[in-house]
Amino acid sequence: MPSIRGLSFLPARSYLVRLPLFTRAIILIIALVWTLSIPKLWDLQAWGALIPDKVSLFSAHRLTTFPLVHANFIHAAMNIIALTPLMERFESEYGTLTALALFFGPLTTVPAVLYIIIERVILRANTAVLGASIWVFLLLGMEAIRTYRTNPHIVIATHQIPTWTTPLVLIIVVWALVPNTSLLGHLCGVLIGYIAGLGYVKYIAPPEWALRWIEGRLNLLAILPHYVSIDQKTYGRFGVLPTTNRPSGSAATELVGSTQRLGP
Repeated sequence: MPSIRGLSFLPARSYLVRLPLFTRAIILIIALVWTLSIPKLWDLQAWGALIPDKVSLFSAHRLTTFPLVHANFIHAAMNIIALTPLMERFESEYGTLTALALFFGPLTTVPAVLYIIIERVILRANTAVLGASIWVFLLLGMEAIRTYRTNPHIVIATHQIPTWTTPLVLIIVVWALVPNTSLLGHLCGVLIGYIAGLGYVKYIAPPEWALRWIEGRLNLLAILPHYVSIDQKTYGRFGVLPTTNRPSGSAATELVGSTQRLGP
């Protein structure tokens, strides 16, 4: 494996090779959507972004497509970097089919509907959002709640900061440093992440018997490489990820992207 002045890329390559199926698919789709938007023959941003006054029965796809479209290459690249380790961890715990059902279902549509309600009804605005950072902060919210159960505080100097607040701190930092960032979009994502992290995700996940039937009927484990079965998950379905060996607050130290606004 090539290296630059002793820096080996072998660990990175080994990590990428081990990525589970759904995580690989999300990375590929984000990259593909950005590539297709380059010729400007089809305005994918306008088509897939979450624009509150354009969401209707005939354009309900916006509730699930907005995390897949990005404003530019840097926006897409940063979100991929931030999302990959978090999504890989989620899929390894819950399984590929569960991740697919949740992230193209309630874990995307619920924060989207919450955003529309606040944006249109309370703020009376129509700011569009797009980008996978809503998934990043949702997953960070889940991780923060789990970390809080074993490491309730981060000690900085003489101050104790609750670990569940680390995603909120990151949201403020990203909002302050990155132009055109949707503060409300990120807050909606982390709120749903908090709720899911408290254990309520099991109430919106597909029933295990249905997943077992689909896996067995289609023989997915045999025909799909890197597929994570509900019987092959790392820590058990709806189990708490072990965090005692991780540094306090480490779940929130991953790189984060930003949700870019298209404007009203």
